[in-house]
Amino acid sequence: MSGSPHRATLGRRGFVVGTAATAAGAALAGPLAGTASAAAFGYTDDGTHYVIDTGANLVFKVRKSNGDLSSLVYRGVEYQGYGGMNSHVESGLGTSTVTIRQSGSTILVSVAHGTLRHYYAARSGENNVYLWTNKADTSVSATRFIVRVKAGLFLNDQPDSYTYAPTTIEASDVFRKSDGQTRSKHFSRLRVMDYDYVGWSANGVGLWMVRSNHEKASGGPFYRSLLRHQSADGGGLYEILYYGQNQTEEQRFGLQGPYVIAFTDGGAPSSSLFPGTLTTPWADSLGLSGYVPASGRGRVAGVGITGRNTAYAYTVGLANSAAQYWSSARASDGYYSISGVLPGTYTLRVFKGELAVYTTSVTVTAGGTTTLNSIAIPSTNDPSNASAIWRINDWNGTPSGFKNADLMTYAHPSDTRAAAWTGNVVIGSGTETSAFPCYLWKDVNSGLLVYFRLTAAQVVVNDTWTSAIPSPPTQPNTRSLTNGSYRGNNHTFTYSVPASAWLTDTSRYNVLRINVVSGSGTTSYLSAGTAVDAIDLLS
Repeated sequence: MSGSPHRATLGRRGFVVGTAATAAGAALAGPLAGTASAAAFGYTDDGTHYVIDTGANLVFKVRKSNGDLSSLVYRGVEYQGYGGMNSHVESGLGTSTVTIRQSGSTILVSVAHGTLRHYYAARSGENNVYLWTNKADTSVSATRFIVRVKAGLFLNDQPDSYTYAPTTIEASDVFRKSDGQTRSKHFSRLRVMDYDYVGWSANGVGLWMVRSNHEKASGGPFYRSLLRHQSADGGGLYEILYYGQNQTEEQRFGLQGPYVIAFTDGGAPSSSLFPGTLTTPWADSLGLSGYVPASGRGRVAGVGITGRNTAYAYTVGLANSAAQYWSSARASDGYYSISGVLPGTYTLRVFKGELAVYTTSVTVTAGGTTTLNSIAIPSTNDPSNASAIWRINDWNGTPSGFKNADLMTYAHPSDTRAAAWTGNVVIGSGTETSAFPCYLWKDVNSGLLVYFRLTAAQVVVNDTWTSAIPSPPTQPNTRSLTNGSYRGNNHTFTYSVPASAWLTDTSRYNVLRINVVSGSGTTSYLSAGTAVDAIDLLS
């Protein structure tokens, strides 16, 4: 409009609040000698360990002094251990009180370390280890449980493997191969909602970590974190309890689990172990600290969601300070159902892709179902519905579609496969989105230029103009863009540009310069940076 100011909007996305599984393996490099074999279901005490025989093909040991999982023998082959380390919470809890008891077809090992409680359970005839971890407060650091796997058993060259990547390029956990490709344990490609299990399969053996429902974790369905890794020393499989890198929420406390270490004859773990499917009525009477049975939980169900853009998947999330849950909305009508929810009042968010477009509150009661009428997403809640003079990419809470976006979930920005991070953009060229980099850093490509023309009907005169410097978001406050994740809290930067700043001669270009001018960091790809969702020019 003539004489009217225009608004340039730059968005950065990631949120809080499954399910395709992924796993890859290659050749088995020769089995190791076994140290035990399956016998009758039960346990023994060898003085140093509790030795549990599942009565199937799995025998495992828990160290009595600290609760470490020190042996995993499947079909006579030892799988546990690399670098002389055991499997454990964090990097090992240290001196703990460890007890064991058998109740019918279940054996439970309990570990007490300060305020933290950790549990291992075996079921008669199963090749599984069930685990729970209750982190009551911050007095005991508990970011993960890691299964450490012997070297050579599941060789592969996946993005999260650095067996063949000898050069360290960042923080002792990002590596470069001789061909310029990068590897890191952080490069999982996957959001939490995208997987039920991770692991490897080779030569008739599958070793898997089946995740919990993550109700006591943080970061929501779109959180990305380390899931597994391979190095020359061996491999690791993770259950994330609370990971601080690129985190957008405060830590939650309480019992998380069960998560399951599962052995198979090479195939995927049983879907009966998956989050949302696994039921454990046999654990109701075990006395686990913080355990809430199915009867003490509730359900939220919604009949549908209108106002959706059918080109995108929608997710419904529940979150409060105590717990988090989510479910995909049905593509045909937006129906959703979230079960196994702890009683309480939650913020319910509807996400278009990863962009929150609707928020309300819902209360869940034990044993009950809270049914919600159809949710109508207001048109104004989705910025894609705004009429724009021009738009680069579309608003969906991710940088998908921008230059290098897909690669950055499994590679470092310096990876040889990445296109140049510099280069300017011309509106109307047809390559606006693919030419615009998914990330902007203060020390790498700040000052990117967008060229565009405006008509006299859109603006009237031209002059230079510089925006005020906005304050950066406070979360996340760690490195993020270099470890396989673009997400952060939704934050939209909006600038009201006076009409006098624009050029109306359509034979000449207006120039928008985008600078990264605030935030924390060091240099290069660790300087202050942001992921970009979309850019609009609105009248």
